[in-house]
Amino acid sequence: MSDSKGTVPLMINGKRTDGREVEDLRNLRIEVGIIPEADGSAYVEWGGNKIVCGVYGPRECIPRHDASPYHSIVKCRYMMSPFASLEEHSRSGPSRRSTELSKVIREVFENVVIAEKFPNTQIDIYIDVLQADGGTRTASITAATVALANAGIPMKDMVASVAVGKAGDTLVLDLNKAEDNFGQSDMPMAMSQKDKKLLLLQMDGLLTKEEVIEMVGMAERGCEKVNAIQTSALKRFYEKGEDETVKW
Repeated sequence: MSDSKGTVPLMINGKRTDGREVEDLRNLRIEVGIIPEADGSAYVEWGGNKIVCGVYGPRECIPRHDASPYHSIVKCRYMMSPFASLEEHSRSGPSRRSTELSKVIREVFENVVIAEKFPNTQIDIYIDVLQADGGTRTASITAATVALANAGIPMKDMVASVAVGKAGDTLVLDLNKAEDNFGQSDMPMAMSQKDKKLLLLQMDGLLTKEEVIEMVGMAERGCEKVNAIQTSALKRFYEKGEDETVKW
């Protein structure tokens, strides 16, 4: 089956073009502590995505007039490297898309970071996309969660993120670049892992109420798989010791 325009086949004999079943994740690899100078860091390879995240803080809030006497200020800068993709949004420097995603990711973590423990400070999350292959926002949230945990930033819960979409008239989990670009809809979500709160839900395309409900269930199952890999990566890092070099 093909997309709504009938130009790009996205489902072949009941399977996706990369051979996955509808609820299969792409290969996901997470490494912890890859930036020695950062307070916390993570590297994520998810499908063709390659993303580095560094966390700094809590530290002095600059400019000082932004500081709050009640809590730390969470800041996020998402940036796609100019060589990450051939698409227009990969041009060097800030863009409308990078500004939007920086805001979206920041708002996710404002809901889970226990910021009141660190008044008059800021916590900086820096995300650099080295290679893009569809789903960079969900992969970035997944990386940032691990980096925050590595930095020792107290959080109410771990956060995992995955996109669900509709491609070739079929609901699928973890869209690849072709499914993202040519599918009928895309719905990235982020969830806390204990209480299953939705911290991010965006939608591009048209879906029925029944499809949205089914997709939320698919995302919940997908986030459980992602969280297991996050937890394993953190456990592996601390079991082998922080002083060992992380190969990535």
